[in-house]
Amino acid sequence: MVATITRNDLKSKIDRRENFKLVDVLAPEYYSKGHLPGAINIPMDRLKELAPKLLPDKNADVIVYCMNKL
Repeated sequence: MVATITRNDLKSKIDRRENFKLVDVLAPEYYSKGHLPGAINIPMDRLKELAPKLLPDKNADVIVYCMNKL
C-alpha cells in the first residue's frame, strides 16, 4: 500500500520514535549535503538493486522522500 503523509505527520513519527525506515532517494551528492536524521540513501536509479539489501523486511513501514528541505 502506498500512502502520502504530511511533513508534520513525519515529524510526529520521528518525535515519537516510531519504528519505520526512512529512505532518501536523492543522488548521493545531495544526500551528503543534508538529509533527515536516521535516513538511509537509496538513489532512485539504484532502487531495484539496493532496496532488497537495505530493506530486507517486506513488512516494515518505509517512508520515502525526495526533498532534502523538509
